Amino acid sequence: MICECTLTVRTYECDSYGHVNNANYLNYLEYARYEFLRTIGFDYPAAIKAGYGVYVARVEIDYKKSALTDDVLRIQSWPIKKGAVSGIIAQKILRGEESIAEAKVTWAFVNSSGVPAKLPKEWDVPGLKP
Repeated sequence: MICECTLTVRTYECDSYGHVNNANYLNYLEYARYEFLRTIGFDYPAAIKAGYGVYVARVEIDYKKSALTDDVLRIQSWPIKKGAVSGIIAQKILRGEESIAEAKVTWAFVNSSGVPAKLPKEWDVPGLKP
């Protein structure tokens, strides 16, 4: 399942070259992953309240084109790997049909001490699996 959300590039996200600063792509991807989790029925606020978390362990980004102020971007997110305590979500940022950036984000489910923990049944939702 591919989850898709949109956002519009704001002026303050751009650097002196007039395009989105590379660090802001991490914010875009984070926003889209949260929307992905919500869409697949993963109750992130309840997991945090129960003492768990979903940590980002690794991010790989390939920048393809520059995004500019007022560009409307679509961000697609989908799972490509799922283990007992971690997985990988693929993400693509598009302007129209043009690929702006592609990413792979490795995540780990952790307990209140930040130690990787097996996902309890209530958070091991089918949408996490490829």
